[in-house]
Amino acid sequence: MMKHASKMVLIMTLSGLLLAPGITAHAEAHIAKKSIRQMNTEDAAQALRTLNSFYKPALTGQFPGSVNGLKVGVSTRKDVINKIGQPDKTRTNADGFDLYHAEMGHPGYAVAYKLNKVREIRYFGTNIERQTNIGGITKRMLLTRWGKPSKSVVIRNGSLVQQKIVYKRGKYNLAFIFNSSTNLDHINLLKR
Repeated sequence: MMKHASKMVLIMTLSGLLLAPGITAHAEAHIAKKSIRQMNTEDAAQALRTLNSFYKPALTGQFPGSVNGLKVGVSTRKDVINKIGQPDKTRTNADGFDLYHAEMGHPGYAVAYKLNKVREIRYFGTNIERQTNIGGITKRMLLTRWGKPSKSVVIRNGSLVQQKIVYKRGKYNLAFIFNSSTNLDHINLLKR
């Protein structure tokens, strides 16, 4: 009978039924913190993969992902539309951008043209799970991974003060526009 009772106590303890509520809550909080740390590590690893995915394609004037194959200075507006479809918002002047909003699993882009050829592509990343995409790319990660930039300047966009960190990649500039040290707004690719 005693053996049976100790098994019941063990089962109840393991299931949290016999523990005091504070102890159970503490154990649950510890498990949650461990899960968050593991998730943050996985998110950071994915953000780093996203960052590194831009390195080689930029040498040839391209971005990775769904716009792969479109080249700054070469591809036309028709090429862009054939590749990623009609823009959600069309440019309103010659210097404006065609906008492609981020949707489930698909990043957002903006494309500007000069004489009907792609002049600049902007990458805004995804809205869902942004921390695994450009939302997880920090200045520290960028500078640690890619080294000293070719140029770093402070720019004003209305009342917003941003830092533009530029890397020369072949005949192209790859610019990372940060709102803060941990908030990458977007990535630009254009000819030097």
